[in-house]
Amino acid sequence: MYLCVCVCVCVCVCVCVCVCVCVCSNSDHQHADWASIHEKVCPLLVSIHTPAPFGTLESDREHHHKETLKKQKHLVEMAHLESQRWVSKKRFQDVLPAALLFLRWAMRLYGSCAVELVPAYLLLAQANIGLGSLSQAHEYLSKAEWTVMKTPGCSHTVLHQLHRTLGRLHAAMGKYTSALTHFANDVYYASEMFGLGSTVTSGGYFLMADVFLKQNKPDIAHSLYTEVANSWHTHLCKLMDGISQSGTHPEKCFDEAQCVEADQMLGCILEFEEQCVKPRPDLSAMLAHSLAMLWLLCNNYTKALEYGKKAEVLIQGLSEQNRLRESIHNLLQHAGKQLE
Repeated sequence: MYLCVCVCVCVCVCVCVCVCVCVCSNSDHQHADWASIHEKVCPLLVSIHTPAPFGTLESDREHHHKETLKKQKHLVEMAHLESQRWVSKKRFQDVLPAALLFLRWAMRLYGSCAVELVPAYLLLAQANIGLGSLSQAHEYLSKAEWTVMKTPGCSHTVLHQLHRTLGRLHAAMGKYTSALTHFANDVYYASEMFGLGSTVTSGGYFLMADVFLKQNKPDIAHSLYTEVANSWHTHLCKLMDGISQSGTHPEKCFDEAQCVEADQMLGCILEFEEQCVKPRPDLSAMLAHSLAMLWLLCNNYTKALEYGKKAEVLIQGLSEQNRLRESIHNLLQHAGKQLE
């Protein structure tokens, strides 16, 4: 067994050698850091902190430096993805160590004022919103806003992400009017970057609908939910059509965070629809079909079969749904074969 050398001078639970900065000397926090991100990146940290052999040629030292930079960028990407994964699962306490590592190494790579730090600030803000630490979330968002303001020609992707997180904070604070303004800006920048019917843009509509529900305006929320449902169904059908035409086994089209987030969004809308005073079976069938396609594309055939059967039941008795009925039937056949 090897020793993990940390700045806080503590013996961690890992079985490798790495030089890192623990979030805290508290053993519980060290364990949280290990479970959140450290276990996955420890070997990479070891490699990054390994100096070039003494007495090597300048060309070898230059090569070592370039390789170290590549590893640092890979570390930042890993921490970013892990942070997103924990956010999607709403495990906000686990987000913090991963997002702090993301921020720390992004600063080393790009500098303390670079726009590349904004995604880390936003993830830390989301985690603190989820934990109810709104003042801490506000601090991170202030840093993100300042960085964006100091960056001429900031991309629409960063701007839409910033406004989406600001909207979440204002909604959590009960400031619904300003939350809607931020979500409207989110939708604007997302549509400029990805298109009005994009699933990325629809995320802003979904969050707006949640605010309208809190304002006791279910009709507006229902209209926005329908927009989200249509965007996702169109997108997933296109992905499925591509698979049908190629005749190949579907590769995983979404990472874990994207799959969980989409499942939560579509599942929430389906639950809302089923609880409506005047439910629409056609919309419920479309949502169940979307969830079935989503899980098929994520290679979870059990869930795909479950939602496919639900869609099949919901579509019974509906007229002019031949294409949807055929699509559901084909999906059930495919999912069933994969489980044989």
